[in-house]
Amino acid sequence: MRIVAGEWRGRRIKAPDDDRVRPTADRVREAWMSIVGREIVGAKVLDLFAGSGALGLEALSRGAAVAEFVEVSPRSLKALRENAETLGAGARAVVHRADAVRFAKGLKAGEFDIAFADPPYKLGLAKAIAEQWLEVPFAGLLGVEHWIRDEIPPGGDTRKYGDTAITFYRA
Repeated sequence: MRIVAGEWRGRRIKAPDDDRVRPTADRVREAWMSIVGREIVGAKVLDLFAGSGALGLEALSRGAAVAEFVEVSPRSLKALRENAETLGAGARAVVHRADAVRFAKGLKAGEFDIAFADPPYKLGLAKAIAEQWLEVPFAGLLGVEHWIRDEIPPGGDTRKYGDTAITFYRA
């Protein structure tokens, strides 16, 4: 995987050594960032189900002020920390070892400018995060990646990329 644009454009990052992890494809990540666009510069970003950290690191590369990463898997945390260190993210990358759904339940409205969520498919986690955001909009913009057939709450703008979809919710 590579960082697509910005300060670290073209730099390689590692995927976790875990068969259960499904990194966001470069073209989907590029589309996601194009949609978020100018809102990234100076933003406080949250990357839920962070995995390798590709989404949050891409946001940092494009000018986000800070990215907080939430991940529970030890293998993913190892890859994420190595990726942040390799890129020189420093204090701009804050890593939390936590369950993403539980973490989101502890957030206050407006705590982040942008939130990304890329949960494992077919487990109802995309729906859970979207429902939590609808109850307490912890970010001005939430993007949730999910399997195209996953049930997701209404009220968002869904973009489709093969059998992957991203639904965007705005406060």
